[in-house]
Amino acid sequence: MRKNVLSEVLVKGPVGMEVSPPPSGLEAEYRTLFSTDSLLFLHELISTFDEEVDQVMWLRVSRKAHLDLSSDLPSFLEHTAHIRRDPFWRVLPVPQRLQRRHVDIGDLAPCDTQRFVRALQSPAQGIQVDFDDGNCPTYYNQIKGIHNVFKVVHHQFPNVPHISQAPVLMLRPRAWNMVEHNMMVEGKEVPGPLFDFGLLMFHCGKTLFENKSGPFFYLSKVESFLEAKLWNKIFVWTQQKLGLPPGSIKATVLIENVLAAFEMEEILYELRDHSAGLNCGIWDYSASFVNKFGHRQAFLLPDRSKYVNMEKRFLRSYMELLVQTCHRRGALATGGMAALLLPQDPLSDSYKRVLATVTRLKLMEIKAGVDGFMVYDLSLIEPMQKLFKLHTEGDNQLHQLRNDVTVTPDDLLSMPLGGVTLDGLKYNIAVGVLFINAWLLGKGHFFYRGQVEDSATAEISRSQVWQWIRHQTRLEDDSRVVSRRLVIDLTKKVMVELSTLCLSVRAKQSLHTAVDMFLEVVLKRDFPEFITTYLNQDHTFRISQSTGQVEALDTNMHQPKL
Repeated sequence: MRKNVLSEVLVKGPVGMEVSPPPSGLEAEYRTLFSTDSLLFLHELISTFDEEVDQVMWLRVSRKAHLDLSSDLPSFLEHTAHIRRDPFWRVLPVPQRLQRRHVDIGDLAPCDTQRFVRALQSPAQGIQVDFDDGNCPTYYNQIKGIHNVFKVVHHQFPNVPHISQAPVLMLRPRAWNMVEHNMMVEGKEVPGPLFDFGLLMFHCGKTLFENKSGPFFYLSKVESFLEAKLWNKIFVWTQQKLGLPPGSIKATVLIENVLAAFEMEEILYELRDHSAGLNCGIWDYSASFVNKFGHRQAFLLPDRSKYVNMEKRFLRSYMELLVQTCHRRGALATGGMAALLLPQDPLSDSYKRVLATVTRLKLMEIKAGVDGFMVYDLSLIEPMQKLFKLHTEGDNQLHQLRNDVTVTPDDLLSMPLGGVTLDGLKYNIAVGVLFINAWLLGKGHFFYRGQVEDSATAEISRSQVWQWIRHQTRLEDDSRVVSRRLVIDLTKKVMVELSTLCLSVRAKQSLHTAVDMFLEVVLKRDFPEFITTYLNQDHTFRISQSTGQVEALDTNMHQPKL
């Protein structure tokens, strides 16, 4: 019987394209998304740009090899100095709906229908519709999430404002390092971001544009201006194919890599007709130092829980340079996401303490000149909007040119002082294990110790553990060396503590698998570039998505929340 159902819904793509059957329960959504015309569009999009995607990925490898072999450090590029020195060029002004972006909701995986609807009903200016850091890219989640965006754009959800009145959708496809296993074009699995971007643009692009509400995107993990140049070519091609005016697509580039920090003006220049600005965060960016220079003792990153925050020189300089660069070129500059969660009782001391902490950190960003930032907790939207209203005037801070700022390569590459604590090591282990476990459950983020954790915090957590082992760092607490043996022993203890949250044998098995996978990642000789790439290619994760394990485990383990 199942085979007959599949044969009815399995779509036939163009010659040279193969598409997996629909995930169970999403046959109707699959038929809607994978129409004959949409598959033709996807086939042409992917065929046109697949080789260039490979080229930018090989350039990443080449650049990393050069840094390793030469021991050079990045600096501002000499051959693009003319772009930085030219005082006259500007990005095109953004549409009216992007002029005021004080508070966006972050890490919103659109496959989570209930949270998506609540976000659309909220007073936020925008929603980061996240197919990347906060999302686990199972086939089910991608189809469900993209179809939910389709429903929102075409006004198919009850009790949700029209797209022209709802918070603006900032669509965030996967990053270049992710592939989509369920579609092949010309014998190759397709780049994940082209799969996401292509379906979103084909089904939603024109309607969003007609309602003056898009199409707007976030671009994750861009490492160089050449990658921005490729995205710009994709935008131009897509606009022509879909009959949209030039410059219709707007995109905010997340500067999540230390190499990209030296090319921010060039990135804006390449996307000057399509730019919605740049965004700065903390954890992916910090993890990129381990990714690029982790084997160098001079770049040993101390305990993030105790010594790493946006007030440190290397992060403050990065944020100030981003604001200065954007505003100099007429582009918006946005800050990262507040991950803390407000306790339920607004009269409690813990509630006041969390709100005070978020307020202090976000006020620092406002004073640095950012035009907006993100929160995860919907209860933080209105307090943070009031903070903007109290400390700024108008829709944005583009007038804050930050001419007082001078940032050197030394500023951007200055590691903070500090050591490693036992608590910090255990915390990083727990976050790494719980993130992998969340992926095995089909979830892209989870709650732990009063805040949301996603792939960005998982990246910095496992990166630090790998680096501390590599450099045989000593703990501040008792001078023990962070060794393979110590990390294995602590991971086992963490697993025992976390296993109390498991309500079934299968949930405990999932946690045990996550522990094994975490140890494999942090004990490798060579640093795995992205934990998401590692998991997306790992057979354990892929098998768990194809056997129904997600559904079986989802109800059997409580997510630690506060």
